[in-house]
Amino acid sequence: MENELAIAALGALAQGTRLDVFRLLVRHEPDGLAAGEIARRLDVPQNTMSAHLGILARAGLVRSERHSRSIIYRADLDGLRALTLFLVKDCCAGNAELCGPLIAELAPCC
Repeated sequence: MENELAIAALGALAQGTRLDVFRLLVRHEPDGLAAGEIARRLDVPQNTMSAHLGILARAGLVRSERHSRSIIYRADLDGLRALTLFLVKDCCAGNAELCGPLIAELAPCC
């Protein structure tokens, strides 16, 4: 992952509504949620939600797919994985014992 893409992803998540959207979509993997349902659950106007989803999509954190009249959004787990690896790739200068607690913390959720 290039610095620019990492900055775009981190910038997209640095806003409260977008962070809430991303976390909601992660919880609803692999099925995803319709844009209107996301807006309803987070109590955000649909046109505002559309802008937030667009920012997350351009940052490589969500993807969308049309199903009939609805657009279903899903967390882009490959984008999340790339961002996470970018952030921790050089973790602790390769000292595995220092990174152990971080890996142990991540293991139960996956």
